[in-house]
Amino acid sequence: MADEETKEGGPERVGLRKVQANLADYLDQARQGRTFIVTSQGEPIAEIHPPRPDARSRRRPGALAGRIHLTEEDDAVVPETRPVPGDEA
Repeated sequence: MADEETKEGGPERVGLRKVQANLADYLDQARQGRTFIVTSQGEPIAEIHPPRPDARSRRRPGALAGRIHLTEEDDAVVPETRPVPGDEA
């Protein structure tokens, strides 16, 4: 579908209609690391690229499973606290 890269070594330029007709294919290629400049009437209007590393979630549920251990002290009951003014039940 798409050539590897343009002759200048930058991202491939792709017309808007071609992207609209084959969006899933272009997104699959972006997932694999490819970048595309979307054009309309020869003018760049958008860029399709994989997410930046800092845009990806840094949280991984369960990543610390088995690495955090609570002591008996941690399981103790928290002492009573004073009520917050205006928060009477």
